[in-house]
Formats: sequence, C-alpha cells, structure tokens
Amino acid sequence: MKIILLGPPGAGKGTIAEKLKQEYNIPQISTGDLFRAAIANQTELGKKVKSILDAGELVPDELTIALVQERLSAPDTSNGYILDGFPRTIPQAEALERFDTLDMVIDFRVRDGIIIERLAGRRVCSSCGKVYHIKNMPPQKDGVCDTCGGALYTRTDDNPDSIQQRLKTYREKTEPLIAFYSERKLLKALDGEGSVEVVWERFKKLLGN
Repeated sequence: MKIILLGPPGAGKGTIAEKLKQEYNIPQISTGDLFRAAIANQTELGKKVKSILDAGELVPDELTIALVQERLSAPDTSNGYILDGFPRTIPQAEALERFDTLDMVIDFRVRDGIIIERLAGRRVCSSCGKVYHIKNMPPQKDGVCDTCGGALYTRTDDNPDSIQQRLKTYREKTEPLIAFYSERKLLKALDGEGSVEVVWERFKKLLGN
C-alpha cells in the first residue's frame, strides 16, 4: 500500500499515520521528521531548513524531492509506505509520479479554528518525539513524556503567527493537489474532526476495512 495523507497542518495526519503503520507494518515517511532530524544533527541542510520552517515557509522543491526519493529507495518501503507532508506542491507531485506509483490519496478535511486549537496545544517529547496535546491527549505528568520521561516542548512553528502563515501557505501551495489527485481518481476525502478513535474508524472505511 502506497498512500499519501493530504491536509493542512494540524489535521491529524501524523496521528492516523502512526496507527496505519502499526496496522500494516509499513513505514511512515514524514518530510517534517526528516527535516527535524537534519536540524537536530546541525547539518548544513538542517541549518537552512530551520530558518525556512521557523518562518512558516516551505522547503524548496528540489531539496525535498531529492530527500524523499532517497528515502523511498530504502528496503523497508518494499511493501509500501505512508507519505505524510509530501508532496506539498504540484511540482513535487509530478516528480513523485516519475519515480513511483500511488494507490491512494486521503484528504483530511478540518476547519481552521480546530486546526489552530490543536496546534497551539501541541507538545512534543524532546527525546522520543511522541506528540501530546494539553487538552485532547495530555501526559500523565505535566511537561513530561509518559513513554521515556523526556521533557515536552512547543515547536517553534506552533506559535500563533507561524500557524496562520502555515495555513496561508497550505492554501496557496498545497490545496491545488486536491484537484491534481482528483483528476487521477486517487483522492478520497476524510472528515478529520472528532476524536482520534472516531477519525480512525472513518479512515479504515475509506480503506475498505
């Protein structure tokens, strides 16, 4: 199964991807995670990416495409994969078509007000990367990861100004992919509002389960 999760930041793609990879034993490939790893390792690419992401902008297509193509050549993708955060633009989608074939694209539909609430309350473990929400999915102990005991932090791009900019960028750059994949008969719409359990059940119905 080769599947793309499409939707604005905070739509719940990462949460559903985590469940999907456990169910089907296929890797979740998130450009955001790949970029953050480069930032954490303080590579030259990581330094460039950090300044771009902090401003709420998109990483240039040529860098993103090269990174993803390399990742999709890894052995663990032989049975399929979940793409979360790629493609974000029409040129990225066209590039993906040149080196692989998809089975399905799921478009998460969530209102802006709910997205802003989700992102503003998101907290991430600095050690293992597990994601929490101060209201919807809080840790057992405030500021501490349940899994590894690491400190939780707020991502720099989860501040109100960056969230608004990220939504604006999504509308301008990524939303055209809805029509792109509709024309190719690959797109299925998902109501992404509600609890994780409710959205997961809707998602499985789209997969035919």
